[in-house]
Amino acid sequence: MSEVENLIYEYDGQQREIMLYFHNLLTDEYNLTSKITFKNPCYYGRSWICYLKPTKQNKVELAFFRGNELSNSQGLLKSKGRKQLLSIDIDNLAGVPQKVLDEIFQEAILLDETKPYESKRKSK
Repeated sequence: MSEVENLIYEYDGQQREIMLYFHNLLTDEYNLTSKITFKNPCYYGRSWICYLKPTKQNKVELAFFRGNELSNSQGLLKSKGRKQLLSIDIDNLAGVPQKVLDEIFQEAILLDETKPYESKRKSK
């Protein structure tokens, strides 16, 4: 088992089920690399694409690092006051709009492959 899978199995119930589902989807279907960053499973192509974060409300936040650059034409992703990161909170797999999320994953991966990430931080 990978380091990321070991971390996922530390959670119970719905959170584990949701995280395992997305981990398998992102690594098997989309061929992304998984790694633990900031104590959360993160998924990479050329750069960070998304991460999974268990919340205290027994949900899993699926967040896209360059969410502000995605079209979000579906209106599914929320900023929660953040400038760059957009996310969706998932509380069960039955309610996951799979087709819409597939579109978002494909757009995020295409963005990662075609437009290198440029930090918005000002250098000193």
